[in-house]
Amino acid sequence: MSLTILPADSYVVINKTVLREEDRKIVTMLYQPIIGYSAVSLYFTLIDDLDKRELMSEDFTHHHLMNVMQLPLNEIVINRKKLEAVGLLKTYVKKDHINNYVYLIYSPLPAATFLNHPILNVVLYQNLGKKEYERMVDYFKIPKVNLKDYEDVTAPFHEVFHAVSGNDFIANEDLVEHATSPILLQSKIDFDLLVSSIPKSMVSDRCFSEDVKELITNLSFVYHIDDLHMQGLVRDNLNEKGLIDKMALRKACRNFYQFEEGGKLPTLVYTMQPNYLKSPKGDQSSWAKMVYQFESETPYDFLASKYKNGTPSPRDLRIVESLLVDTGLRPGVVNALLDYVLKVNDQKLSRSYIDTLAGQLARLHIETVEDAMRTIEKEHKKLKRQFAKKQTDKNETKTPIKKKEEQLPEWFDKDLNITSDIESQKEMEAMLEPFS
Repeated sequence: MSLTILPADSYVVINKTVLREEDRKIVTMLYQPIIGYSAVSLYFTLIDDLDKRELMSEDFTHHHLMNVMQLPLNEIVINRKKLEAVGLLKTYVKKDHINNYVYLIYSPLPAATFLNHPILNVVLYQNLGKKEYERMVDYFKIPKVNLKDYEDVTAPFHEVFHAVSGNDFIANEDLVEHATSPILLQSKIDFDLLVSSIPKSMVSDRCFSEDVKELITNLSFVYHIDDLHMQGLVRDNLNEKGLIDKMALRKACRNFYQFEEGGKLPTLVYTMQPNYLKSPKGDQSSWAKMVYQFESETPYDFLASKYKNGTPSPRDLRIVESLLVDTGLRPGVVNALLDYVLKVNDQKLSRSYIDTLAGQLARLHIETVEDAMRTIEKEHKKLKRQFAKKQTDKNETKTPIKKKEEQLPEWFDKDLNITSDIESQKEMEAMLEPFS
């Protein structure tokens, strides 16, 4: 739901859980590498807004959050959505002339659950790298103690306490407890089709429980597996009881992805340009607004905005993942590159052409959005000059092709003061032909 939020809009924080000291460590050590420092800071700021009983806050305005965090409201909303995405926060709103928000705080997943989660575990690995990831896992491992020569002498309850008869059990409801919120994903798997594709004799009635469906949904999302391939993977990982071997299915999905992608593990394109590489705020020019857009959107969201249904194709996502992982480009730089290639190439991502530009940006160690935009503009003009000379040499005696205005990114036309030649789309396609 798209809703404009204003500094005057009010909010109240409600604690839906019991926050323990180890929860803070889990948020900092496991969640922060995924959602970033600013989102973690927002989480703890909302907790600090709670009253002394740590159950419910007083009414605040979002201007209060802006002052405390020293962030503009749009960045607070971006970080709020990150908290919602990983299950640390739920948001409700009541619309009025001043909108009223309710923020429900949830605990992080236990370390063991997080480190075995089919999505969070993979993203953490990609963001930390193998060495740092293994160090993190070791931190949360329980030391192994050999109790082979020891006897268990733990006292049972009935030896210490005596039963008291005559009292009725009193049920207590709505008590605070350690509560987590699930990560929400819209399933792309047709479970009716999946279930019907497997002979009933092969599966138990308990095979497709809710937790199994959730696992399949998560695996299909993180490993980009469609209905047809998931059917085969599920069928191959049924045990003798007609139930799905969850660990075997995880491994099979990972192996399937690595086979399709030449041994690489997946990464999710939900990271934004690091704060230290962002441009100073305050400039209101069209150029600065484009820079800010590239810096404040994830490559996934930027690419999704180019689709009518808001869902990028698996092919295009793989291209973006390659830019981030293989080439090592920063998210904001990737956004600028995507914007340019889509604009000049009739909204198509040419893999070879984008790889050529990406390789140059990487070799030049381009990390900021502004440097990327200037480099891309320079290369575009260079390519056009080379193409124009080639066409002149080959077609001096031919009748010129009828021209039409070339499609260029907004930041080419305005603040960069580029006088773009009038070229046809056919010419642009011809320019890109060596890369296709």
